[in-house]
Amino acid sequence: MQSTWNKYVRMKRENMKYNLAKAKKMKVCYLFLLPYAALFILFFIAPICTSIYYGFTYYNILEPPKFIGFQNYVNLVLQDEVFLTAVKNTFVIAVITGPLGYILSFLFAWFINELPRWLRTIAVVVFYAPSIAQNAYYIFSIIFRGDAYGYLNSFLLQFGLIDAPLLWLTDPRYILPVIIVVILWMSMGTGFLSFVAGLQGVDRSMYEAGYVDGIRNRWQELYYITLPSMKPMLLFGAVMAITQAFNVCDVPRALAGYPSTDYAARTIVTHLFDYGFSRFEMGYASAIATVLFLVMILCNKVIQNALRKVGT
Repeated sequence: MQSTWNKYVRMKRENMKYNLAKAKKMKVCYLFLLPYAALFILFFIAPICTSIYYGFTYYNILEPPKFIGFQNYVNLVLQDEVFLTAVKNTFVIAVITGPLGYILSFLFAWFINELPRWLRTIAVVVFYAPSIAQNAYYIFSIIFRGDAYGYLNSFLLQFGLIDAPLLWLTDPRYILPVIIVVILWMSMGTGFLSFVAGLQGVDRSMYEAGYVDGIRNRWQELYYITLPSMKPMLLFGAVMAITQAFNVCDVPRALAGYPSTDYAARTIVTHLFDYGFSRFEMGYASAIATVLFLVMILCNKVIQNALRKVGT
């Protein structure tokens, strides 16, 4: 037993010496990476650690933070009913728009990939534009306007499908479905572009070899060749889809108001925005951000583990 432990310690020391020697040889590379590492630590790692710390404090900006332990988290779960409503709304939006937006992004990218080059360029711009256009969702405030002049109400009244205008953006029964439709319309974002690029990068000779080996239709081609060849892009698209699904804030605030009727459009990020920038309770807002951060990491791990099994 002792000899085995000594071998293990010796092997560890040899590996450490090897890694140190390798690091010395690569010191120029590390020097080039230093500016990015410094910026990454300063603007990503440090804010995350600071937010986690403030989540255990009472901090209102005007006074120094006071450590209160897990009180913010206890209040979130046991006393803040609006937060629980926000969690429910966020998960409903994430469960629908996350997977559906991800699948739609891939399918549209797959269909667009079959088009001629000039037409493919135009189609990519058309589908990607809503995700980068500033305040593009305001178009839907006209479509779903709550009087007879709203496009949807006008259409339904004209064909006798309704007797009176529906309050699409103020009635709690309709607010969340409308927001989900708008988010899906804007879901062709960075993940969509990564799918387009991934499809363009698949080696065409693999398809020829696949048909020689017995692939007989496009669905087999997709499952056995295209998807395994695009795993990095699929993982990146999954991360972007999860991030977008859980970070919903601007669309509910712009369309349903702030706050919305009966908090029907309240999300976790909207709740965080309320406490952080309206009430300036930064400690409580940091606790909300920490909970959201942990949930997103957990969902990321689950999705990535599932995608790694594709084509295996």
